[in-house]
Amino acid sequence: MKPLLLKVSADPAHSFSVRHDVSPDINNRWHCHPELELIYFASGGGTQFIGDSIKQFEAGDMVLVGSNLPHYWRFDDVHFGSGAEHIPVDTVVVHFCENFWGDQFLQLPENKLIKVLLERSKRGLQITGETKKQVANTLATMLNTDGAERIIMLLKALNTIAGSSPLNYLTSIGFKYDHNESESDRLNNIYEYSVRNFRKKIYLEEIADIAGVSANSFCRYFKSKTRKTYSQFVIEIKVGYACKLLIENKLNIKQLCYDSGFNNFSTFHKHFKQVTGKSPLMYQKEFTKKT
Repeated sequence: MKPLLLKVSADPAHSFSVRHDVSPDINNRWHCHPELELIYFASGGGTQFIGDSIKQFEAGDMVLVGSNLPHYWRFDDVHFGSGAEHIPVDTVVVHFCENFWGDQFLQLPENKLIKVLLERSKRGLQITGETKKQVANTLATMLNTDGAERIIMLLKALNTIAGSSPLNYLTSIGFKYDHNESESDRLNNIYEYSVRNFRKKIYLEEIADIAGVSANSFCRYFKSKTRKTYSQFVIEIKVGYACKLLIENKLNIKQLCYDSGFNNFSTFHKHFKQVTGKSPLMYQKEFTKKT
């Protein structure tokens, strides 16, 4: 399943790209690019797909995505349109090639930690805690700098991340994808349809039609491309949405169970613990402690 290969544009005056996005539909599809991507969500949330990882993202999240690692941030519907309930999006995105500073730069002994970081980013890295706050401030400064200072700010951000612990991997160690296939839109269509419809029962014939394959071959096809069954994929979307509701703390457990697309509480509890390793109440308590 080949993600759409995007060309990241950088103007002639700069060796890497830094931009401030306020639109929820910039590159809003399953895609990849040779450049590494460091992204900070100051405002906005939705469903995050990176490699074979599915989880909710929210304001304050920061991620480092390695070269050619497919990814897709599907913002919640509340970020689209202009009605009274509209919530704006605010992100800072940095794209840079691993060798934009020259082939020998990362070989310097002083840059060993940064070299290791860029290697680890091939599985996608979630950046948290005090490190995230420091890097967010550096990115804000980077938006308003030019010349050599801009490169220094990027090095500062990467050095801060490289020296932090722990860094959480997002994809499984065995995740791989094939660059030689020509099906650039199929997985994006499956993801988009699933995110829009996970609260109801999605029938095999229905999603197979979206994928453009027969119902008999869809399950085998999907697992061969994602390393998980489609039912597991949908459960992870539901659990991710339930995590978001638990954090918002506006519904009781049974209400958010049904709002997340589960038919009964025991099934919800079982799958939630399988995916997160915690009960819903424990997950909520641990998040409350962190904040």
